[in-house]
Amino acid sequence: MFICSHCDAQSPKWSGRCLVCDKWGTIQEEAETAKGSSLVVAKSVAPAVSVSLKDRSAQNELERMETRDPEMDRVLGGGIVKGSVLLVSGEPGIGKSTLIAQMTSTISPNKALYISGEESAGQLKARFDRLKCNMDHVRYLEIKPVETLVATIEKEKPDLVVIDSIQTVSASSIDGGPGTPTTVRYATSLLMDLAKRTGVSIVLIGQVTKDGNVAGPKTLEHLVDVVLSLEGDSAHAYRLLVGKKNRFGSTDEIGVFEMTQQGMKPVENPSERFLEERANVPGSVITATVEGSRVFLIEVQALVEKSVYGMPVRRASGFDQNRLQMLIAILSKRAGIKLGEQDIYLNVIGGMKLVEPANDLAVCAAIVSAATNKPCSSPTVFFGEVGLGGEIRSVPLSEKRAQEAKRMGMETVINVKKIKQIGDLKALF
Repeated sequence: MFICSHCDAQSPKWSGRCLVCDKWGTIQEEAETAKGSSLVVAKSVAPAVSVSLKDRSAQNELERMETRDPEMDRVLGGGIVKGSVLLVSGEPGIGKSTLIAQMTSTISPNKALYISGEESAGQLKARFDRLKCNMDHVRYLEIKPVETLVATIEKEKPDLVVIDSIQTVSASSIDGGPGTPTTVRYATSLLMDLAKRTGVSIVLIGQVTKDGNVAGPKTLEHLVDVVLSLEGDSAHAYRLLVGKKNRFGSTDEIGVFEMTQQGMKPVENPSERFLEERANVPGSVITATVEGSRVFLIEVQALVEKSVYGMPVRRASGFDQNRLQMLIAILSKRAGIKLGEQDIYLNVIGGMKLVEPANDLAVCAAIVSAATNKPCSSPTVFFGEVGLGGEIRSVPLSEKRAQEAKRMGMETVINVKKIKQIGDLKALF
């Protein structure tokens, strides 16, 4: 049987491209793990005993281990649940190992075991020293076959186990090297069973593919209890810890960190940090965007200049370029602003990425301000979706966005309650 390492689709024969997800070079042969007829096996196994769900007591209070990091605990829902398996993924160099090393140091006096297939003991100690992390309660183990790791964890009984990374773990019971779909799936299953049996919390660091997805079979994400993704631009200091899956809490929370020489520092007031260097110049406006359940005030900048080439340039950093083209067309058609011969550049400050339609009005306001060379007379927050007819539409959590603007001392909020058509923006500049 052949299996796709990207989507886990099965095929009786090999092909260069997966017929389900259309990915190239992801079809690999799975090693045979069971022999004999499934009917014979089913007859030889004793049946299990089920229990009545009505007679079971509900598990309302989960025993958690606090990380003492407010942003990390916010995303996890109060800390790491004992006996759970967490998967942390992110781009290379984004700060995964730094964040996990800091978390490992702050769970003292709980015992921790750090298993690394990417760093030696000397390299890991140098990282802890650089971050000024406490390592008195941390033990180190180089990567071994998963069967050896399970036996070691059962013997030492640590409170927390970190495996960096799951793609470097091998298995002696099956064919295939580290990182293959079969090996990753088998190793994760053994570690999951170990966590539920012993109550040991396990953190797996996962590598990602070039398109940003977790490397290995999709089963890896289905097996674990919590999936966290560390996102951001390596050229900027800010990182977002996003919960993609959480069996013990909400996935609406998001954590904000700043990468410094001393490690990952939590940012408890992101709006103030994003706006602290802002200058009120033409083309600069403020938007209120929602990430998870939190509202951030972020500066959006636009630059409009007469084109010297035959085709005008449109560039966007932190914003979808196709949507930018659409908003420019709406401004030209519905607001009467001639942008056909203008180069337009858009930038979202801080390395953030704006994805929700609620940021449309702020992008249009930044372009109008840059085109007229007039700034806002006072700090103003813009949010609203722009339709193709030039109408302004309401967006979710409008009251929460306005409250965040007021908390930051910005009394002027422009949304669907203040203007109805995109052409009304010109009167504000």
